[in-house]
Amino acid sequence: MDKRSTVSAELQYAAIQPDFHQIEDATIAVRVVGKGPALVLIHGYPVSGYTWRKLLPTLAKSFTCYVIDLPGLGDSGWTPETDFSFTAQARRLDLLVRKLGLKDIAIIAHDTGATIARMVALLQQKNVNKLVIINTEIPGHRPPWVQFYQFMASLPFSRPFFKAFLNTPMFVRSPLGLGQFYSDRSLFDSPGYMAPYIDPLVNDPRRLKGALSYLKGIEWSVVDALEERHRDISAEVLFLWGEDDKTFPVNLAEEMCSQFKREPIFVRLPSSSLMPQEEKPGEALKHLLPFLSRTA
Repeated sequence: MDKRSTVSAELQYAAIQPDFHQIEDATIAVRVVGKGPALVLIHGYPVSGYTWRKLLPTLAKSFTCYVIDLPGLGDSGWTPETDFSFTAQARRLDLLVRKLGLKDIAIIAHDTGATIARMVALLQQKNVNKLVIINTEIPGHRPPWVQFYQFMASLPFSRPFFKAFLNTPMFVRSPLGLGQFYSDRSLFDSPGYMAPYIDPLVNDPRRLKGALSYLKGIEWSVVDALEERHRDISAEVLFLWGEDDKTFPVNLAEEMCSQFKREPIFVRLPSSSLMPQEEKPGEALKHLLPFLSRTA
């Protein structure tokens, strides 16, 4: 995608105003665009629905896209009583799908959002027919540094600590920070890539608190339980994996396919890391469109 197309995608995304849905103890922001069968898009951490901006112009031609901001991130709302666990996030999305009356849905999900999406697919066995999983948690695997940051997020001084590091470009680009986002290191210098994720956390204490609450809500027991529960997912599954990603190594992801009763399709996306939907959107769409359009 060239620079002009990238700018156009960002402007198109900015023009989509979210609807807000109160679900239990949180308010979920949902952007709806396009026409056709329902397609739910669920982002990961620490990003938002903005991560889908490059895919939306094409997907919206064939699907009604429901772009979710998970509570704790993006424009969704939360309170001190909000439960940020994976279990609660999945339960709220299940209730949201029911509230919106969505039928025969497909889901595209990334990172932590794809763990939540797998849980939704289990809750909505007869309603989720296609599931696209992009660079996500793997049962038995612990990504470097994530558990350490979960611990840091629980300490009283966590917000000043994280704010200071997010304000340090060297940290952001490092393996300790967000360095696994992109294989193309030049993208870290492009404001269209990192600023929409970092600036809200640095400039808004509430946004940062929400992001840290989301981080603390990652349940590793739920991730590990998927080793057994994957076989109960009835939807067709497509894995799209940035093969340079060291957070979720591609070889472990390929091994995960054996846990599914219905054999998934697995596609390596070369020259991309944790965020292939942003780094290689054209390549991702080459595989997404045939999969989503194919009749079971």
